Amino acid sequence: MVDALSTDELGVAVAQFAPGSDQGANLATMRSLAQIAVTRGARIVVFPEYSSFFETRLGDASVAAAEPLTGPFVEALGRLAVELGVHVVAGMLETTDDADRVHNTLVAIDPAGKIVASYRKLHLYDAFGSRESDRVLAGVIEEPETFQVAGITVGLQTCYDVRFPEVSRRLVDAGADLVLVPAEWVRGPLKEQHWRTLLTARALENTIYLAAADHAPPSGVGASMVVDPMGVELVTIGETTDVAVAWISPSRLAEVRRLNPALALRRFTVTPR
Repeated sequence: MVDALSTDELGVAVAQFAPGSDQGANLATMRSLAQIAVTRGARIVVFPEYSSFFETRLGDASVAAAEPLTGPFVEALGRLAVELGVHVVAGMLETTDDADRVHNTLVAIDPAGKIVASYRKLHLYDAFGSRESDRVLAGVIEEPETFQVAGITVGLQTCYDVRFPEVSRRLVDAGADLVLVPAEWVRGPLKEQHWRTLLTARALENTIYLAAADHAPPSGVGASMVVDPMGVELVTIGETTDVAVAWISPSRLAEVRRLNPALALRRFTVTPR
């Protein structure tokens, strides 16, 4: 077990892999990565968007693979969280009342196996030649759900949401110190540069920690990372299936916000469109 650097620090792991259409295989990989994360001291393990099931172009198989939040995938995550004594966060396909479309949902489960937060992706990836909205229903704008781990307030957003600064800002206004970003950041010209720049900007402008878990190539760009409130990449994974752990420090957060009180000095508030 790796010890934290001080008593107020929290180990957060980003777990990168390439989910496929075999849920059992996905869960087996997630278990292996979570076990490694825990041996390194993690108390939160963040998996990518679409961890339950993924196909490059969402089709009938994706809709058929969708489950309610009471389904087998979430149950399996709950057992894993209990077994390892950690919070587990992952993306999944959730059923809707529309027979042809699903929700792109994140679920956060605590060490007792209970769902402590869920989030349905607000901004669908209808860009760069893709049409996520053909098969996915956007979530409804509601008050952000957050959860607590060792005094740290944690918020959730998904992939393409990171291109919209107001999503992170609303989470910060709800008290978030750490924002988790499960993603399937599609590869393409300049896309890895966009990924790194946007994640760093969201952490820096909000003076928060941000932990982003992406798909490994060939579909995703990889480069899962944890960024600190000064925009520093604390850990980064390359293109492989792997897990990396960084330490989240409330004292570091307070120090940065004293030095850069941007949140206190701002003159605009975020309002829904």
